[in-house]
Amino acid sequence: MLVLVLDLVPLLPLELPVVLCSLCGSPPPHAPSPLPRSLVRSGFTELREGSFLQTPSLQLLVPPPAPCRFIENNKVGSISKNALRGLRGLVRLSLAHNQLETLPRHLFRGLDALTHVDLRGNPFHCDCRIKWLVEWLSSTNASAELGECQGPAAPLPQSNLRPPPALALFQSLPFQALSVEPFWYQGEQHVAITQPFAGCCSLLEWDHLDGAFRPPLTPVPTGSSPVACKPLVVEGRLLVVLAQLAGGSHVWRREEASGRFVRLQELGPQRIRKPNALASFRVDGDWFLAVADSSKAGATTLFRWGGRGFYAHQALHAWHRDTHVEFLELAGRPSLILASSSQRPVVYQWSRPGRAFLRHTDIPDMDDVYAVKHFRLRGDVYVCLTRFIGDSKVMRWEGSMFRDVQHMPSRGSMVFQPLGIGSHRYAVLGNDYSFSQVYRYDARSGLFVRFQELNTQAPRSFAHLAVHQRDFVFAASFKGDTQIYRHITIDLSA
Repeated sequence: MLVLVLDLVPLLPLELPVVLCSLCGSPPPHAPSPLPRSLVRSGFTELREGSFLQTPSLQLLVPPPAPCRFIENNKVGSISKNALRGLRGLVRLSLAHNQLETLPRHLFRGLDALTHVDLRGNPFHCDCRIKWLVEWLSSTNASAELGECQGPAAPLPQSNLRPPPALALFQSLPFQALSVEPFWYQGEQHVAITQPFAGCCSLLEWDHLDGAFRPPLTPVPTGSSPVACKPLVVEGRLLVVLAQLAGGSHVWRREEASGRFVRLQELGPQRIRKPNALASFRVDGDWFLAVADSSKAGATTLFRWGGRGFYAHQALHAWHRDTHVEFLELAGRPSLILASSSQRPVVYQWSRPGRAFLRHTDIPDMDDVYAVKHFRLRGDVYVCLTRFIGDSKVMRWEGSMFRDVQHMPSRGSMVFQPLGIGSHRYAVLGNDYSFSQVYRYDARSGLFVRFQELNTQAPRSFAHLAVHQRDFVFAASFKGDTQIYRHITIDLSA
C-alpha cells in the first residue's frame, strides 16, 4: 500500500504531517516509521481553497480498516468551494462527524473517480443552500452516507428541497375590485374582475408582446353596483353572470362576430333581492348557478341552464342573510356550503332521486362566517372559514362533519383563500386594517405557518392564474389598486 506524507501548509495553522492513503490495509514495509498522525480529531476548523492542488493522484480521504483516516471527528465548519480541486483520482471521501451546516456549490466538480461520500454526523441545515447536493446525488453514480438534517427537521436527501418561494409585486391595476375569477376561453386563460365603482366586469388576458395583463375583451356593459361576476363557457358560448345590488342581475352572452356582450336574460327578478356571491358547477350533466342572497327577506336560489337561459330550480336557504356559497364534493357527492351572518354554515348534499340539494349538517362552533373556500390535500377535503371578528379556521371533513384543524386570528378579515401553486399550498388571510397574511402549508406538522405579508388595501378576493409557465396571484382591493403578484423562487444556492 502506498502511503503519501504531505505537509498541508495552506490547510492547517500548524505544519501537521498527514497520512493520505490510496488503498485500504496496512502500510508496506518500507513506509515511514513511526507513521505520522492522521487528521482524525485534529481540531482544525477549515478546508481552504487549493488544499490538494499538488496531490492529483490522491485516491482516498476516508476511514479505512487500518488506521488510515482523514478529516473525521474534527471541528470543520466551512469548506472552500475549491478545497478539493485537483483530486481527479479521489475515490472515497469522508467528512463525517464535523460541524458542517452546508456545503459550497460544485464542491465535487472534477472528482470524476469518486465512488463514495460519507457526510454523517454533521448538523446540516437542509435549505436551498444544499439544493445542489440533492441534484448532484440524483445524477452521480457515487454512493453516499448522509445522516439526518438538523434543521429544518427532515431526512436528507429530501425530494421537496427547493429554493424558497415568494410573492413579488408584478403589476398594479388602477381600479378597485371585489372579485377575481380565472377562466379558460378559446384555449387561453383569462380573468374576470368585478369593478364596483366602474359598474362593470372587466375581462383580462395575457399580452404576449408586452408581458403583462391587459383588457382586450370588451367589458360587460356598465351596471349598477356589481358585487360579483361569474364567467362560464356553456355549449361553446361565453356567458358572464353579473350580480348587482340594484338594477337586477343579468346573464350576458358574447357575440363571436363583434366581440361585444349582449344581454341574454335577467336572472330571477322576483327571487334575487341582495346578491352577495355566485357559484357555478355541473351536476349529472346539467349546468347550475347558485346565488347567495344576503337580504333579510331573501333566499339563496339554485338556477339550472335550460338551453336559452338559467331558470329557477330550487330555493335553498330562506331568511338567513347568506353571504357566500361554495360548491365541492364530499365523499364523491356534490355538495354546497352556505355561509350566513345569522347562523352556522350549512352543508347540503345532492339527492339524485329528487334532483335537489338536501340539508345534511352544519359546521359546529362557527357562527357568523362570512365566506367558505375549500381545497383538497392528500385525498382529504378542507375548508377555510372566514370571520370578520374572531378566529378564522381551517377544518377537515371527517366522514359526516367538519372538525377543527387550525385557528387564525382574523379581526377585519373578509377573505381566507386557499391557493395551490405547483407543489406549494398556501392560504391567504385578508385584512382590512393591516397587512394580509400568507400562510404556507407545512407537511411535517400538517398546519399552515406564517410565510409572507401582502400590502393590499381591503382585499376581497385572491386567485391563482398560470400563464406560460408563470404563476400569478391576483389580489382584488376594495379601497386601492388591484395587485398582481408573481410567484417566484429565490435560488440562494448559486
